[in-house]
Amino acid sequence: MRILVTGSSGHLGEAIIRTLLNTKTDYIGIDLNPSEYTTVTGTITDRHFVDKCMKGVDAVIHTATLHKPHVATHTYQDFIDTNLTGTLNLLEAARTNGVKAFVYTSTTSTFGDMLTPEAGKPAVWITEDTKAIPKNIYGVTKNAAEDLCQLFYRNHQLPCIVLKTSRFFPEADDKKSVRELYDDENLKLNEYLYRRVDIEDAVNAHLLAIEKAGSLGFAKYIISATSPFSQSDLLALRYDVPGVLAKIFPDYEAIYQSRNWMMMPTIDRVYVNESARIELGWKPQYDFGYALTCLREGKDFRSELSKLVGIKGYHPEVFEHGPYPVNE
Repeated sequence: MRILVTGSSGHLGEAIIRTLLNTKTDYIGIDLNPSEYTTVTGTITDRHFVDKCMKGVDAVIHTATLHKPHVATHTYQDFIDTNLTGTLNLLEAARTNGVKAFVYTSTTSTFGDMLTPEAGKPAVWITEDTKAIPKNIYGVTKNAAEDLCQLFYRNHQLPCIVLKTSRFFPEADDKKSVRELYDDENLKLNEYLYRRVDIEDAVNAHLLAIEKAGSLGFAKYIISATSPFSQSDLLALRYDVPGVLAKIFPDYEAIYQSRNWMMMPTIDRVYVNESARIELGWKPQYDFGYALTCLREGKDFRSELSKLVGIKGYHPEVFEHGPYPVNE
């Protein structure tokens, strides 16, 4: 099998190709930026380039995108060109070349305004059926690209799986107030409760999606670490996360205190990965409980793959007030 991976110089693209190399799977990696894991440099907005790269390809993993960190530095047209036209070019070339599986990396950011409940309301239980209300051009274009994938399955029988990933990047949080309040490792561990996935688990979900695409046809899955919470916890999560968590992990407070860490007081949403676990057979390893076990044993709770990929950044320049400028 020959797999085309877009965004091969990015976090997820590199992680996927590292895994393919370990299993001696044939691949082609394409990206605007050269890297050890990019075999062909070029842009997915160029239809001729995409057509050329698609020859002999059996499956596509499309991770290339303009991200939220680009919202303040790129135009709406840039997002349309890359996230929509680029995806359309890939889908059309995949259909023409008889590709058997197309896996599209989307984002939980498409849920947008649904992720912020009104004051006094319970945290939101986010599943694949939750309505998407994008709040910026990033979310709009990712949501529209999901619809393109569905259209190509409906009209052209191209098996397409959409994976809506939560955050897996190792970069610091974009909000200065959050960076000042929490140690970075502390914050990322907190996020495993509701909005983070380790990149190794994300890679495994993509490879399973290739295997299952033919039988599934079209499907969307949330790819996020398994949360320990249930729907009965949602109201309490809005005002007493430590109290809810202490009932599930009685020793978490002592572990946190030994490191001078803090648990956030409130959580606004919980991403539910049940469908991916059942239908893809996905078995994410890295979650809050796993991380606590690692801390008890004095180990790093990150996967080896996440450490190998490391921090990349999203811009060539360095910004004074954070990892990237924020513009919702």
